[in-house]
Amino acid sequence: SIDPNLCELSFEAHPMNTTPEHLAVLYAIGFRRLSLGVQSYGTLVQEAIHRFQPYAQVKEVHQKAKHIGFTSISHDLVYGLPKQTWVDMLETVLKTIDLLPDRISLYSYAHVPWIKGTGQRGFDESDLPKDIEKRALYDQAKQLLLTSGYVEIGMDHFALPTDDLFLAFKNKSLHRNFMGYTTKSTNMMIGLGMSAISDSWFGFAQNQKSLSDYLSQIEKGFLPVFKGHLLNEMELVIRQHILDLMCHFETKLYDEFEEINVGIIERLQPMIDDELVFIKGNRVKVTELGIPFVRNCCMAFDLDLLKSEESAQRFSQTV
Repeated sequence: SIDPNLCELSFEAHPMNTTPEHLAVLYAIGFRRLSLGVQSYGTLVQEAIHRFQPYAQVKEVHQKAKHIGFTSISHDLVYGLPKQTWVDMLETVLKTIDLLPDRISLYSYAHVPWIKGTGQRGFDESDLPKDIEKRALYDQAKQLLLTSGYVEIGMDHFALPTDDLFLAFKNKSLHRNFMGYTTKSTNMMIGLGMSAISDSWFGFAQNQKSLSDYLSQIEKGFLPVFKGHLLNEMELVIRQHILDLMCHFETKLYDEFEEINVGIIERLQPMIDDELVFIKGNRVKVTELGIPFVRNCCMAFDLDLLKSEESAQRFSQTV
C-alpha cells in the first residue's frame, strides 16, 4: 500500500462496472479520490451517445465509496450533447446535487467527427444544441450549482467550500496539467500507458496510441514514445500565462516581450469591449462575466494556435 499522506491517488470509476470489491482494494492501497463519468441521465441522450447508466447505479457506487472512506468524489457532467434539452440537463444536475459530490466538472461536448474512431458519427449534427441553446444549458446548470453551495474553480469545474480544490483556488496554489486541476504542483508528470502524455515543463512526449506499437517498443527496450515537443523561451512564457489564466483567471504581461504583448492585447480587444476581460497596467484579468470564455482568452495568448490553419478550422467550440 501507499501512504495517502505522501501522494494523491485518484481513479476514473465507471458506474456500471465498479464493484464494492474494486473500491475496497483501491482504498486499501491508498486511493482516496475517484471520479464518476455521469455525462447525462437523459434517456434519449444516453441512447444517442451509447452510454447507459441509471442514476440508481451511480448513487450506489457513490455512497459505497463514501462509506468505505473516500474523501473526495467527483462527477463529470457534459452539456451540448445530442438530443439534450434543458429538461434533461435539469434532471442530471438536480440528481447530481442530491448526491452532493465534492467536485463537479461541467464540460462542453466537443464535436470532432473528423477524428477517426471518435464514435461521433452515430447521430446527425442537427441533434446537437446550437449556439444560444447550448450556452443556456451551461448558464442554467452553473446557476443551479452556485445556488446549491458550489464554487466555480477554473474552467468547467465546481467544488464545495470544504474541498481541497477550493482551498487551493482561494490561496492561489491551484495547478492544472493534462489530467485536469490539482492541488499539487510539479514540473514532472510521467504518463503510463497507450497515448499517455508526459510533461517535464520544458517539453512533452506522447506514447504510442496502439497497443501493438506500445508493446513492441517496450519489448525492444525502448521508451514507447512516438512524438514530442521541446518548448522554446517564448512558448514557456506563453505557457505560464495560460496556466495562470486557467487557474486564477488572471496573468501579468512581461515587458521584455512588448511586441508580443501588443498583439495579445489586440486579439483580446473584442473581449475587453464586451467586458469579459480588463487590462490595467500589465495585469490581465478575466471578469466574472468572462469566466465561461477563459479558453477564448487563452487562445489570444497561444501563438502556435494562430499559426495553425488546421486548428483555426477545426477546433471545437469553446462554450
